[in-house]
Amino acid sequence: MIRVSVAGITGWTGGPVAEAVRAAEDLELVSGASRSGAGDGVVFASVAEALDAVPADVLVDFTSAEAVETNVHAALERGVAVVVGSSGLTAEDYAAIDARAREAGVGVIAAGNFSVLAALLLRSAREAARHVGAWEVIDYASAGKPDVPSGTARELAEALGEVREPGGGVPLAELHGPVEARGAAVGGTQIHSVRLPSFVVSTEVVFAAPGERLVIRHDPGESPDPYVAGTLLAIRAVRDRVGLTRGLDSLL
Repeated sequence: MIRVSVAGITGWTGGPVAEAVRAAEDLELVSGASRSGAGDGVVFASVAEALDAVPADVLVDFTSAEAVETNVHAALERGVAVVVGSSGLTAEDYAAIDARAREAGVGVIAAGNFSVLAALLLRSAREAARHVGAWEVIDYASAGKPDVPSGTARELAEALGEVREPGGGVPLAELHGPVEARGAAVGGTQIHSVRLPSFVVSTEVVFAAPGERLVIRHDPGESPDPYVAGTLLAIRAVRDRVGLTRGLDSLL
């Protein structure tokens, strides 16, 4: 039985993940963390309090860009493996997490998106980048999402950068006009973040060659259901790993 604590247990994704953990025969929900729902002996105000009160094997974090780094390090300090579903962490943050996890001898699985279809987008984009030399990413999310780009778009750009850097286009230093109009460079890929009502987190990568384009896009609905199965897969896999694993596609 894998003992699980969920940070963000009252949240949009954390709540359904907690319910799925309760329903699984091989998993046990032992605690949660939420500033708004703390006080019943099961849900605590912080991850540190939750893990100190009740032993856990895995912490699942679906909180916020402001809280996630503190939560991950609190778990690693206590030798608890972590599944990270929150966005807002940079490549430098992940490098520090990897070092801390290896020192603690536990695993961390982090994904910008725990949807299986989003993982397939990333895998397909890697393959396309081997054959097409120019691309950009468009990152759509709700008007109230404070972090840019989304974790999904950042993870995609960094994965593409591991294949190669895209070519083409006027160098940023030679542009006429505000350079911000070209988006932000992450791992060598330009990302354009759109923040508007009605979007959840949609991610689109546009590959282009002379005379043709290939567009790969993931559009989730307004339910957290797509993220639950991938999160459970990561919970079951993380205890067999040491150090950081990035991306759900690495588990497929």
